Amino acid sequence: MSETVNLVGESPEFQAMLAHVSALAPLNRPVLLIGERGTGKELIAFRLNFLSARWNRPFLTLNCGALSEGVLDSELFGHEAGAFTGAVRRRAGRFELADGGTMFLDEIGNANQAVQEKLLRVIEYGAFERVGGNDRLQVDVRVIAGTNADLPALAAAGSFRADLLDRLAFDVITLPPLRQRRGDVMVLARHFAARMTAELKREVFAGFAPQAEAALNAHDWPGNVRELRNVVERSVYRCADPSKPLREVIINPFAPDKADVPAPAAATKAAPVPARASGNLRADVDAYERALLTQALHAARFNQKQAALSLGLGYHQLRNALRRHGI
Repeated sequence: MSETVNLVGESPEFQAMLAHVSALAPLNRPVLLIGERGTGKELIAFRLNFLSARWNRPFLTLNCGALSEGVLDSELFGHEAGAFTGAVRRRAGRFELADGGTMFLDEIGNANQAVQEKLLRVIEYGAFERVGGNDRLQVDVRVIAGTNADLPALAAAGSFRADLLDRLAFDVITLPPLRQRRGDVMVLARHFAARMTAELKREVFAGFAPQAEAALNAHDWPGNVRELRNVVERSVYRCADPSKPLREVIINPFAPDKADVPAPAAATKAAPVPARASGNLRADVDAYERALLTQALHAARFNQKQAALSLGLGYHQLRNALRRHGI
């Protein structure tokens, strides 16, 4: 995970967050990371560890939302032989394995009350017992927790321990979503495109065509950086001619390929060109532009973002053109 030490981004929001991380990293205190899916909580947790005195000690991660109650308890704290059906031998948990290092617990809001109580003890005192055991174990682990939930609201409702929240929130780092750092969209896109080009063993990435940049900048990125990376890597590998700038950005992989979609009858005809000038050039140009806009809308099944992309226009440019022609 060494590549995550140099996180990519130039926007003021992103740089301010990284400065916060750098200031907090050397302190041996818990940290709470708040961010939407795909914003890079695990990468920030790794950076916190890397910039600390624990950088060469174990760094372990666990998604609390991916495991059932009993399994989560055993994964974190280990179990003794015979603790439950199938436990034929003693097993060390993540906290034992992370002794001296850092543990990142993602989706901490999904941990059940029993696990929350044990987490509070291990953060407060560094002590816990394995599942089915009585021996008190002592560890030195820095805990970093991540969530996209409103933990204060969950604590107020009684579904998350307020005392655990107090311990975790020594300081809180909020990761800005991609829609709040628009200036980083193309910076990240070029970074991911270059990496994918190298993975495909191609010599160079020829860049993004204007319509591709417009599509990337127009999208809201609900999946944030993870979604952007997938879109760029998918589009680069599916590019038919890598020697030319990438024109088509494949945001929705579930959409049928254009080649497989039968074109509507209106879209199979070329836009009409007057056989003879009418004597009014402006009127002829307007009529031709209107025909192109109408044809693009039909071909995109009235998806204005797709129509704009096919015409090499930005979304707002297309909207202005449609209003101008009364379409």
